[in-house]
Amino acid sequence: MEKGKKACSIILWRGTASLRRLSTATSSAVKDKETSLYRRLSAFGCNGAQVTDTLNEWVGEGKALRRFEVIGYVNQFRKFKKYEHGIKLLEWIEKRGRKLTHGDQAIRIDLLSKVEGVASAEKYFSSLKKSGKTKETYGALLSCYCKEKMTDKAMALFKEIERLKFASTLAYKNLMSLRMSLGEHKKVHQIAQEMKEKSIPRDVFVYNLLMNSYASLKDIEGVERIREEMNTDGIQIDWATHANLATIYIKAGQIEKANSALSELEKMDYRHDREAFHVLITLYAQTSNSLAVNRVWQSLKSTFPKTINNSYLVMLRALSRLGKKDALKKCFEEWESKCLTYDVRLTNVLIEAYLNLGMIKDAELLAERIKKRGSEPDFRTLEMFMTFYLKKQQLDLAIKYVDIAASDVKAGKKEWKLSQETLNLFLKYFEEKKDVDGVEKFYNSLKEVNHLTTKFYDSLLRTYISACRIESQMHKRIKDDGIEMSSETKKLLERVCPS
Repeated sequence: MEKGKKACSIILWRGTASLRRLSTATSSAVKDKETSLYRRLSAFGCNGAQVTDTLNEWVGEGKALRRFEVIGYVNQFRKFKKYEHGIKLLEWIEKRGRKLTHGDQAIRIDLLSKVEGVASAEKYFSSLKKSGKTKETYGALLSCYCKEKMTDKAMALFKEIERLKFASTLAYKNLMSLRMSLGEHKKVHQIAQEMKEKSIPRDVFVYNLLMNSYASLKDIEGVERIREEMNTDGIQIDWATHANLATIYIKAGQIEKANSALSELEKMDYRHDREAFHVLITLYAQTSNSLAVNRVWQSLKSTFPKTINNSYLVMLRALSRLGKKDALKKCFEEWESKCLTYDVRLTNVLIEAYLNLGMIKDAELLAERIKKRGSEPDFRTLEMFMTFYLKKQQLDLAIKYVDIAASDVKAGKKEWKLSQETLNLFLKYFEEKKDVDGVEKFYNSLKEVNHLTTKFYDSLLRTYISACRIESQMHKRIKDDGIEMSSETKKLLERVCPS
């Protein structure tokens, strides 16, 4: 399911690319990634203040730095989700006495929303002069509201956008995305119809959203009707549209049609785009078409001189899904023998496959191999072992990995929050086993990293109740841990800690 979602997200990513292109940065700035300045700026641990210092040092060394180059770096940092770095770069431009374009201001609104929240983006927008409140900046704020599902604010702002005659295809797409995220699929159709009536151009993203909305309603005929409309309306269909259609067919269980859509994708000129290869491999794996997976993999390797970690990751996941254990191991060893940067995510794919097959010793050896390569198992690695041992009802071993994760957090290595899926598995285990001692051990581990929640306490209380146990200090514990009690918590507490 997650892989299918990923394929759909390519459509959405391309549809929102207009916002990323609002700056005046040129392609030459984007290609400037390998310069020493970019390497300095993107260095590990380089926080916002260090970004500013680095720029000042560069200029202080007498080296030229043009505005469009800085904007190019901003876009690169956005691509890699280093949003705070992007904000600092824009601030630096202004402090040097250079004005931001309306596109740059729109990017800043987007970055502020991601780093500091929508309120900060609103404050910046309000601070702009009247001349700065343009189609671009209004559109960026609307995008923030839509992403955060702030429907009332989004609709109020859109009315203002319409009044100012700033309504554009991008603004309508943001509204459609909002309605899709809220599950209001018929409203997506209404917005698309409104665009048609008002002669607002409907691009490939709009049509893909429409297809997805019909798919969500399990109306495959509606999906295919929209696909035909694209031909009728002269919309140029890209490879991502074929991928989107294939994903819809896969979810609907229409594998033959999915393979047909992927075959159409392969007929297109996509070979300049590595991501297209990744999507083909992922989706062919979901149709259990191992021959096609291998064909596209060989094509990818012959097209690009260097096979990057992400490509190997996609292939390993595909082989794992197909259940090709020997091919999976061979592909992993090929990557490991060539890789310049050891990526734990790839090792995790093989560890997960081994755990699913009950090959615990092989999985543990792989985890040790990570350390030998100078890296560390990540929290995903640890959670996989937690899940494995919990399903085997070996609680002490499962808790051991929770403690390892908590220890890493306390050591300041990384931030970690137990995934909801793994948390639910633990809580279900304790309640079903009536295991008060076990849930208390788990409590101590989560308390170490301040991960206690109302939901956790509700489960802890239910475990006490199922075991017919009381705890006179429970009310005090909840208060000391700063837990906000729900009505359910209060009811449960009365049974565990009677007054």
